[in-house]
Amino acid sequence: MANRTETLAEREHRTIHVDGEWREAASGATREILDPADALPFAVVAEGDEKDTDLAVAAARRAFDTGDWPRTPVARRAAVLRRVAELLVRDREELGLLESRDAGKTVEEGRVDIDCVADAFRYFADLVAGEAPGRVVDAGTPEVHSVVVHEPVGVCAMITPWNYPLLQASWKIAPALAAGNTFVIKPSEITPLTTVALIGLLAEAGLPAGAANIVTGPGHTVGARLAEHPDVDLVSFTGGLVSGIEVARAAAATVKKVALELGGKNPNVVFADACATDEGFDTAVDQALNAAFIHSGQVCSAGGRLIVEESVRERFVAELARRAARIRLGRGTEPGVECGPLVSERQRARTEEYVASALAEGAVLRCGGKRPEPSPERPRSGYFYEPTVLDHCHRRMRVVREEVFGPVLTVETFRTEDEAVALANDTEYGLAGAVWTADAGRARRVAGRLRHGTVWINDFHPYLPQAEWGGFGKSGVGRELGPAGLAEYRETKHVYQNLAPKPVRWFAG
Repeated sequence: MANRTETLAEREHRTIHVDGEWREAASGATREILDPADALPFAVVAEGDEKDTDLAVAAARRAFDTGDWPRTPVARRAAVLRRVAELLVRDREELGLLESRDAGKTVEEGRVDIDCVADAFRYFADLVAGEAPGRVVDAGTPEVHSVVVHEPVGVCAMITPWNYPLLQASWKIAPALAAGNTFVIKPSEITPLTTVALIGLLAEAGLPAGAANIVTGPGHTVGARLAEHPDVDLVSFTGGLVSGIEVARAAAATVKKVALELGGKNPNVVFADACATDEGFDTAVDQALNAAFIHSGQVCSAGGRLIVEESVRERFVAELARRAARIRLGRGTEPGVECGPLVSERQRARTEEYVASALAEGAVLRCGGKRPEPSPERPRSGYFYEPTVLDHCHRRMRVVREEVFGPVLTVETFRTEDEAVALANDTEYGLAGAVWTADAGRARRVAGRLRHGTVWINDFHPYLPQAEWGGFGKSGVGRELGPAGLAEYRETKHVYQNLAPKPVRWFAG
């Protein structure tokens, strides 16, 4: 990456990209980016505002209305997306490391994220390249040619979260470009670096100037302006429920398309028969750890609610707590580290508040619940928090009802299948969930009854680019990935051509 595009150090704080050029913020403001492992700054970015946002939207508008990209043949658009995937593979190590330092995750998690980003670009390239040019509609006469075609929406505004910076950006950018749109993206102000790097790769891959624009800056200025801007045709937001409501409210004034991927409070339902063998028990425990503690629980689909059958509860939770207490915390770039820090001091304080409220409401602490002792790979100044298991939880607790976004697992129990389903569905959210059972019939029944956008059976966390991702209830509206993810960035047009027009004679004359 350093040999082919500007590095962040060379670019200094010119991280706003408008109409093919890297710029400082119009105000000259900057922001330091902190490494959450030690709270020390390691990069500086431009702190954009409404003026920078207006300039970026204007560039995207010109590029859509008069530029080449929306009129570029599908095969050429697909070739550019495939070239982006190649560049991501080329720069995998550098980008994975940057994602680790920016978001606090382990380097291995960062590498996996880059692989998934490349997969997303390949998938949408293949999807549009293999499509038919339109759906012919039989008008009942050979004198009429009628076809339904798909066209790009226009200028897309994208607002992405801090937990999976590049992955979430790719889920928006790849289908938007595949459909022929132009865009302005606002990454999280605390984890913007890999998205900035991706904009450079898009230019290197041959995307025309103005098609891809980025404004680094806070949500209350840049994000709010994008949501309300009259020249934006679609806004796609991934983040918290409160902010998502504000985005939808701002977008309503101009009746633009809105896609919202919001929070989750995801159940992981474990039936006793899944633990009937030693192998089954070990797998279910291991996957419960994976569900709750990967990326320190900072995942919208985290399985932070363990709902386990009462007959195996004590054995299951005891082993889960024993293993959770042994998770190796530290700087994500250190070998052997399994879990990194939380992304910020604010996020750690939020986690501590939820744990304190749970204990005050009667939860039993089985492990964790505090900041770890410092070590060479775990600086005292870093935002670390121990993986925490809270037993004897109930649905009236805040920690059970609200999204924590930290390494906290709550435990509830059930006796019957109906009770398990009722507990799993007793949430305002409906993003994802899982069911563990050796009974194939029960697996299908329970999965069918769960009101969640994704349901895993005897697994947790995998996703497929070909399958739509999104939730029910307050987890949002719209879908990402799959054909439905591409459809979010398109308008449908019906073209009716009369090959032999005749006068209709409705009026005298």
